Amino acid sequence: MLLETLKQDLIASLKKGDKTRTETLRFLLAAVQNAAIAKYGNAAEKSVREEDVLGVIRKQIKTHNESIEAFRKGNRSDLVQREQAQLAILEAYMPKQASDEELIKLLRPVVASGESNFGLLMGQAMKATAGKADGTRISALLKQLTSV
Repeated sequence: MLLETLKQDLIASLKKGDKTRTETLRFLLAAVQNAAIAKYGNAAEKSVREEDVLGVIRKQIKTHNESIEAFRKGNRSDLVQREQAQLAILEAYMPKQASDEELIKLLRPVVASGESNFGLLMGQAMKATAGKADGTRISALLKQLTSV
């Protein structure tokens, strides 16, 4: 399971003295633990599932991307590099993203449903793609398919 892999990788990074990886994994494991407690209460350790861990990683990736953008605007290249290093570590734990062609195949039936409200359409699209791509890519492809 991914959670066990994260814990083992944290121990390995501690032994190697890799401060960036250690800091990133500690923060990630704490966020996973907090999310599990919020969702499952006392049974958090036993109840946490793979999709819970992936959801936390997705959230952290989004946060790091936003931070990188903000630091670039503020001309803080030192912080941009730090955030990019942490982002690369997090992205390594995510499953491979689907190609645009694969996503379009998944999105065509959603568009064919005839829904005109983009928010509802986006919700259906996110369910159909189930973590195979981030929301920004899905939104762009969905806009492209609905405008054609």
